[in-house]
Amino acid sequence: MSLPNGLIAFGPAANCTLELCPVEWSILQYRPSVPASAVFIAIFGLSLLLNVGQGIYHREWGYMVTLIAGCILEIVGYVGRLILYDNPFDFNGFILQIVCITIAPVFFCAAIYVLLSQTIMHIDDRISRFNPKLLYWIFIPCDIVSLVLQAVGGALSCVATTQDAVNTGVNISLAGLVFQVFTLTTFTVTFLDYLNSCRRNRIHLEPARMKIFLGLLFLSIFFILLRCVYRVVELHEGYFSRFFRDEPLFIALESAIMGAAALTMNAGHPGLVFGKKKKSSRETNMRT
Repeated sequence: MSLPNGLIAFGPAANCTLELCPVEWSILQYRPSVPASAVFIAIFGLSLLLNVGQGIYHREWGYMVTLIAGCILEIVGYVGRLILYDNPFDFNGFILQIVCITIAPVFFCAAIYVLLSQTIMHIDDRISRFNPKLLYWIFIPCDIVSLVLQAVGGALSCVATTQDAVNTGVNISLAGLVFQVFTLTTFTVTFLDYLNSCRRNRIHLEPARMKIFLGLLFLSIFFILLRCVYRVVELHEGYFSRFFRDEPLFIALESAIMGAAALTMNAGHPGLVFGKKKKSSRETNMRT
């Protein structure tokens, strides 16, 4: 859109402010809700603190680091939305939102992928179709590919100077999101196949906290899948679509869903299941 008096509403050279341009000229066409952003900063901040405490107590370092990274990116993304409330045309605020909030769930997925190998090793790796250690080399690289595509697409769409260039970046991000959905779905099928093997071999998932852990794990997977499907729908028409500019939909299917996923992963921390076994193993080694 060509603006009068040399005004620029979007991009690195944006010079619009609310004093000079109406909010409808901004890419979001609204000022992000401050209360909503503050609530989700608090939720992800709480999850981050819980992850630090749980990770140190249970010595689940990989799980802790990936979830902390995801929470930090979410927090930074919502700080970007606070910046956009002050100035909906602020390019740095838009970059923080679009890149950080888009790629943060990739780190939550990485934490989930690690759990498949841990769970198989904990229950019985002899009935698995795949070597549990091999699964690291399948799902984690897929996660990295998804991360790179979403990050590159988000960055390109932000620095673009034309609508066609913006859409090119959006399409790259969209490819990363679709690939993330595919990888997470494949992971879920693989996990369900292993649990079915447990059923066929009459391996009981005991104690009860194992069933609770698996239930919460699949709930967090469902949340992240739902969020990714929403983002695919949101971005399939680009930044200039009604879906992208629908804040209540964003809060419901991005913010609230990912906040629920983060807290669910705290509640279903693997240390609650695997911690006792590790402790028993250390005590056995000390006695021998």
